Amino acid sequence: MYDIAIIGGGPAGASAAVFASKAGKQTILFDHGKSITAMAWVENHYGVEGIKGPDLLQKGQEQASKFGTDIKKEEVSSIDESEDHYTIHTSEGSYDAKHVVFATGMSVKAAEQFGLETIKGTEPRVAKIIKSDSEGRTSKRNVWAAGAVAGVSVHTIITSGDGAKVAVNVISELNGERYVDHDVLK
Repeated sequence: MYDIAIIGGGPAGASAAVFASKAGKQTILFDHGKSITAMAWVENHYGVEGIKGPDLLQKGQEQASKFGTDIKKEEVSSIDESEDHYTIHTSEGSYDAKHVVFATGMSVKAAEQFGLETIKGTEPRVAKIIKSDSEGRTSKRNVWAAGAVAGVSVHTIITSGDGAKVAVNVISELNGERYVDHDVLK
C-alpha cells in the first residue's frame, strides 16, 4: 500500500511527489499526459533561464522518480473509499493508498466523480476548483487538493510550490509532527 497517491503529473503533482518520496513515503503519481503545461514556454521560474513546458514536466517527474516515486502513465477512472485507505482504479490496474492528493490542474472531473465538493474557480479560465482549506484538505478524510485545482494561481512556479506545501502537510500528518526538509551543502 502506498502512503500517498497523487493524481496529476504537472508541476503541483510532481512537486508533491518529490517532497513525499524524498521524505521516505511510498508515493505513486498518475499522469495521463494532458497537462496544460505541455503547451507552455516558462521563463518566470526563479533560477531558470527558460524551459519548454514538456521539458519542465519531464524534469519534475524524473526528479520525483529519482527519490522513489512510482510513476504511472495512466488515467484514473475511479476511486473507492475504505475505512483506512483508498483504492485508485485505472484501465491498467488498482492501487491502494492512505492519502490521495488531487493535482489535476484545471480539471475537476475526477474529483467530482469521486464526490468531492467543487466551487466556482478563482483564476481566469478556471471554471471550477475543489473546495479545500488553506492546508489543502478537502471534505473527505485524507484527501487533499494542490495547485490550480485547489484555487491557487495557474502559474507553474506557484502551483509547484503549492504541491510542495500540500505534500509537507500530508507528510506531517503521517509522521505525527511537523516535517521540514532542508538539505545543506557538504
